[in-house]
Amino acid sequence: MTIEERWAAVRARVADAALDAGRTADDVCIVAVSKTFGLDAIVEAIDAGVTDLGENRAQELKEKRSALGDRARWHFIGHLQSNKVRTVVGIASLIHSVDRPGIAEAISRRASTLGIVQDVLIEVNVAGEASKQGIEPARALHLCEEVSSLVGLSVKGIMTMVPLPERPEDSAPYYARLRDLGQAVQASVPGADVLSMGTTRDMEVAVAHGATHVRVGEAIFGPRRRTNVGD
Repeated sequence: MTIEERWAAVRARVADAALDAGRTADDVCIVAVSKTFGLDAIVEAIDAGVTDLGENRAQELKEKRSALGDRARWHFIGHLQSNKVRTVVGIASLIHSVDRPGIAEAISRRASTLGIVQDVLIEVNVAGEASKQGIEPARALHLCEEVSSLVGLSVKGIMTMVPLPERPEDSAPYYARLRDLGQAVQASVPGADVLSMGTTRDMEVAVAHGATHVRVGEAIFGPRRRTNVGD
């Protein structure tokens, strides 16, 4: 299949899942995870209709953004190190992976220097996996509230990555937990209504549980060496 055909198939999957959940396809942003793929493939995806691209390495994000500009919205979905904040802030339209006060404060300082407001998500480790980044669920609401008070930064919601499921439905308990946490976050932080969850393997389950953003790579671009970030 071509990237255009894969993209059409992914859109159909999301639209069907949204309909089943009493939602519409417009309720769900599909972030095409373009990490490790070259510019030719990304341009093909943009030409097919992809509007949002996800990268997990700061330097790769910077290089691709420099080459392609604003032909799409850029999302940073990987673990953000303090020494990479300068590279990512102001380039990514949305940073999905704020998981500690220190990184939020670094983003705030950089955004303030640039005179912008950087949109971010708080990453939550709902599965409690030692190999995953993210704050534990019991502390997530407090972090959202703390970060939302910083200048130059806007908390738009929360994000999670779950264990690779053998069956799509295996992800359901984790997505239900993030959905419930998201309701508490929305009640406390106005406008923080984003739920970023779901990948190629389980996007329908994520949509059924309220995902506003799904991070899909392989189903759009084809197989890659798996790094378990987003997709």
